[in-house]
Amino acid sequence: MELFNNIISELNNYMWSYILIAVLVILGTYFTFRTRFVQFKYFPEMIRVLKDPATVSSEGKRGRSSFQAFTVSLASRVGTGNLAGVATAISAGGPGAVFWMWLIAFIGAASSFIESTLAQIYKVKDKDEYRGGPAYYMERGLNKRWLGILFAVIIVFTFGLVFSSVQSNTISLAFDQAFGFDRFWMGIILSIMTAAIIFGGIKRIAFVSQIIVPIMAVLYLILALYIVFTNLSEVPAMFSLIFKNAFGLQEAVGGGMGAAVMMGIKRGLFSNEAGMGSAPNAAATAAVTHPVKQGLIQTLGVFTDTILICSATAFIIIMSGEYMNADLDGIQLTQAALTTHVGSWAPAFVGGAIFLFAFTSIIGNYYYGETNIEFIKESKTALLVYRLAVIAMVLFGSIVDLAIVWNLADLFMGIMALINLAAITLLAKIAMAALKDYREQRKQGKDPVFYADSIEGLSGIESWDYREKAQNKN
Repeated sequence: MELFNNIISELNNYMWSYILIAVLVILGTYFTFRTRFVQFKYFPEMIRVLKDPATVSSEGKRGRSSFQAFTVSLASRVGTGNLAGVATAISAGGPGAVFWMWLIAFIGAASSFIESTLAQIYKVKDKDEYRGGPAYYMERGLNKRWLGILFAVIIVFTFGLVFSSVQSNTISLAFDQAFGFDRFWMGIILSIMTAAIIFGGIKRIAFVSQIIVPIMAVLYLILALYIVFTNLSEVPAMFSLIFKNAFGLQEAVGGGMGAAVMMGIKRGLFSNEAGMGSAPNAAATAAVTHPVKQGLIQTLGVFTDTILICSATAFIIIMSGEYMNADLDGIQLTQAALTTHVGSWAPAFVGGAIFLFAFTSIIGNYYYGETNIEFIKESKTALLVYRLAVIAMVLFGSIVDLAIVWNLADLFMGIMALINLAAITLLAKIAMAALKDYREQRKQGKDPVFYADSIEGLSGIESWDYREKAQNKN
């Protein structure tokens, strides 16, 4: 097992040190300029469209709202990466990793906009629902079904299986630390709860997510704000430490600037998933009047995840000073940091918080796998096997070593991101054209509406009416 872990670790180091960081930064910057800084200029618009109701189909059925799709994607984003992942980044890369986490969020938000807009454009009908994602726009936009299948297989393995084990691993460690609860039995409980949700389908997943995600995020942010305000005099020194360590000007744990850059970007991407190709699977489920609306909403998800929730964890850890303790890592570091600030009840609070964060991630990750299995082949048998495999991986993750689980997650996350980034680069002009159409309609004071012929030469479209057909309906 140690040899296997070492091999995976070496592959990760090569991919993240020489390939993926450069690709993420270059393409994120390219998309930022091509969209004219959409992630900054359209921030008020993101808030506005979040409140849009779902459109009603010709059969009179209301689809999934923007907010529901937002919470499903946020359920997957907001998980162990926000509590354990940030702690791992700081313990291995120093406080400077936080700066690079912020940078990849600001730059990567443009990539998130492109991929989620494309997911909406190329989504397909599934009875009274929609589904879509990278596999779908690879097939319909690039005419490369084989690439879509390759991506689908990787995301099923990465999100449905590996990432689910990462989430359960962190939950079991947190409960072991907080309550001395046996990790095997925690795995059994998680497996049963996961089964109860995933056998209910996307409607049950969306229902659970839209209730739990906002509540848990707000409660955690309130606690973080309390800690910041009670330590207000330390805030300037904390920001100074982050920026100095980010550029190797002041070493603090970690391995200097290189470690700070790699860990910040790696853990930042794991948390906010910008450009990775995961969030578009949730974005495609929304029933909106224009694809750009959901692109904007998923961009807001990147900011919510990294700039708000990841930063909250980072501030708690850095101001506690516990990151200097080499014996602490992952969720144990977050628990120790909170204990320093608020006392002995902190481990129990983190145990509860990580349970909610990570459990919703498990069910969100599961959906990403399900929609991609349906892309490959609609088969009840395949879906049943997948569901059973997810439940098994939840149990497996609860009892295995942390390092192996994280290394597997990093490797497959990197492969997935490279495939998706290549696809959205080739299709970027379609998303840009959709943004131009949206921008022009907003200038005219309209609530933007998209048609299959809104972009000249667009093909492979199933879920958007042509203008003439829509007018005849009315």
